[in-house]
Amino acid sequence: MRRLAVVGCFLCAMMTWAQPQAFRVVATTTQAADLVTILADGAQGVEITALMGPGVDPHLYQPTESDIAAMNQADMVVYSGLHLEGQFGAVFRALAERGVKIFSLGEVVKAAGFVVEVEDGSGVDDPHFWFDPLNWALATEALAEALAARDPANAEVYRQNAADYVVQLERLNEWALAAMQSVPEDRRHLLTSHDAFFYFGVAFGWQVDAVQGISTEAEAGVGDIQEVVQQILAEGIPVVFVESSVPPNTIRAVVEAVRAAGGDVRMGVRDLYSDAMGGSDSFGGTYIGMVAENVYTILQSFACAGVDLTISDWPDGLLPTPPAELLEFTCPTA
Repeated sequence: MRRLAVVGCFLCAMMTWAQPQAFRVVATTTQAADLVTILADGAQGVEITALMGPGVDPHLYQPTESDIAAMNQADMVVYSGLHLEGQFGAVFRALAERGVKIFSLGEVVKAAGFVVEVEDGSGVDDPHFWFDPLNWALATEALAEALAARDPANAEVYRQNAADYVVQLERLNEWALAAMQSVPEDRRHLLTSHDAFFYFGVAFGWQVDAVQGISTEAEAGVGDIQEVVQQILAEGIPVVFVESSVPPNTIRAVVEAVRAAGGDVRMGVRDLYSDAMGGSDSFGGTYIGMVAENVYTILQSFACAGVDLTISDWPDGLLPTPPAELLEFTCPTA
């Protein structure tokens, strides 16, 4: 009986040893986690851990003990990059020294020549590259290849999912471009809490301004607010927007100051997604839904302010489909 027990334990150990090891991927931002999830759909043995949740500001986010533990156990860490995750630098360097693959989505876009520097002479890259869907397509293809190299058993799954997703991103880009350019050119002015929408503006032909710079670390001062107020009054900007990951205080102060000066400006009909997406069970909790909901929010807000425009029909086969409450929105009564 004792010998049988020993043999049994040996067989148990062999069975445990024979179990395939999971391929563990950690993603920092909500956008990065969404992309990894899409590319890994149908892949065997992949475990994905997302660090940041909906509405979290990655500029300010500090990795927790559980985040560091997850990254230490990972085979690959996928992050947005270009200093968006400003508190992660030392952690990434330590992980790389241990052999963990650290993959920056933003560096791919920068290498292709589609990242711009901030216009303040600092030489800092604007990290919000994902707001051009064609930039996101570049990142998609590069990440698929990086996953395939690290996890060759699932290589064809990653590559096929990437090819399918790029088609979706191109259709999203075509729809958003047609919708955003339905606004008369002299009214295409997007004013937001912080400077996250430069790439969005270039992609769709809009002028973009913000109260704060590209990072949310420094608060806007009275001078910043007054400068924006004067711009709104001079240019007749009808709408200003709060972002879901940024406190609304600054934009509210701008609206109050404009009205106190005799001007007329309103806040957007809902918050814009900028550095973080929505909840995982929501339309805005996907990259395509996040970009599309921002388009709907901007255009519906301008329509409520009396601007003549047309919102293009949602393309057949582009997923996810916008919810009825977004499509059937009506302007609130004053």
